[in-house]
Amino acid sequence: MKYLVIGGAGFLGSHLINSLDGEITIVDDLSTVKYFEKKPGINFIRQKIENFETNEKYDYVIDLAARPSPEDYINHPVETALSNSIGTYKALEIARKSDAIFFYTSSSEIYGHAEIIPTPETYWGKVNPNGIRSCYDESKRFSEALIMSYLRQYGLDVRIQRPFNVYGPKLREDGSYGRVISRFIYQALKGEDITIFGDGNQTRAFLYVSDWVEATKKMLGKGLKGTILNIGSDKEMKIIELANTILSMTKSESKIKFLPPREDDPPRRAADISKAKKILNWEPKVNIEEGLKITIEWFKGVLN
Repeated sequence: MKYLVIGGAGFLGSHLINSLDGEITIVDDLSTVKYFEKKPGINFIRQKIENFETNEKYDYVIDLAARPSPEDYINHPVETALSNSIGTYKALEIARKSDAIFFYTSSSEIYGHAEIIPTPETYWGKVNPNGIRSCYDESKRFSEALIMSYLRQYGLDVRIQRPFNVYGPKLREDGSYGRVISRFIYQALKGEDITIFGDGNQTRAFLYVSDWVEATKKMLGKGLKGTILNIGSDKEMKIIELANTILSMTKSESKIKFLPPREDDPPRRAADISKAKKILNWEPKVNIEEGLKITIEWFKGVLN
């Protein structure tokens, strides 16, 4: 099998490619990448997908390209929107010309301020179309619309995944790229203040990366043309609870520092995964304590 993995040098891609058997080509401009090591036998092309041209044929086109950290995409709104519009179009064209299976990682962000928790795939979303987060939220929604248009007009075999707050080793922690779990772990290990936006009562549902890989490989299987699935956890956790858990597990003396809330930040998030359980026979196996323990130990190794 020949795989084109777009954004394959990032956090999700670096874990997924280790579990794929076949000829793998990665296209990534490394703009958000920190912990990528090029492995022998993998064809790596450093380029934005928006500018990538190829006559190669692939069996799978896997599009993971995105700027998923809020601070990062707020700082790079144009690049974010273009990646999730022109970039998705270019990836779809490669898949169409190859008659490949096209797999896309969308985002739980497409639900916005969801009014149903846990949120099912049938929920249409409540998103500010021109707010500070819209460069990401709305471009992901556009990507989904374009992908389904390729299914309807060209009969392309497409699958859309909506991942919810995936975490684990290699999740970037620094600067505007830092995601909440990796940032908290870094701050705790360094003895810095744990920075929480808002009062910490907002919730997220976290999924360990090995569970994400398992679900993704199942979604690449047969008979799932046109499938849209949430891949995440239905167990909500308050951000303040996450911070205190990490402080306890790292035995850190860091203090919690509250920052002004982010604009348009969803107050709650959790995935309704009943559809994934039924279609994929999948559900998360790694609980938050186990996943945090592995992630903390990995960061201890790279930060020392």
